[in-house]
Amino acid sequence: MADAETTYSLHPPSQRWTHLALLVKDIDATIAWYERYTHLELLSRTEDPQGYGAWMGDRNQADSPFVLVLAQFFDGMDPFAPTQHGTLGPFAHIGIETTSREEVDRLAARGKEEGCLVHGPVQMPAPVGYICFLKDPDGNTVEFSYDQGVYETARKVWGSDAD
Repeated sequence: MADAETTYSLHPPSQRWTHLALLVKDIDATIAWYERYTHLELLSRTEDPQGYGAWMGDRNQADSPFVLVLAQFFDGMDPFAPTQHGTLGPFAHIGIETTSREEVDRLAARGKEEGCLVHGPVQMPAPVGYICFLKDPDGNTVEFSYDQGVYETARKVWGSDAD
């Protein structure tokens, strides 16, 4: 590996939290679901002999990106086979903090109407906040929260370039 060439010219200045990866059955359906229910948008899409890949992200995080990696392997091309792949849930989940209780209610109502609401909306004790859980097309749990405090706590403890 020491002889491998570097592909990219730009690298982070320090170790970074960059992604969460999910195996999906239908990459187009999963991309559409995340674009419909979340603020994430398609950053990159690839295809190689093993299958399809996509990165979903938040354009406001370009300086410190965190992306949702989606992978759909072609039949017989899973590089991890025969290992079985799990899904996130019921507690293991992707968490997205919203800007209001109304946004959680709106997403829960849409999820109920479209058959992917799992739990809530419900007020939980601090620091959990007001939440609902939806399932993406592959059965992974996605939590939408309001008043959870991740944003505020990070800004108080670590500061912000915007301050």
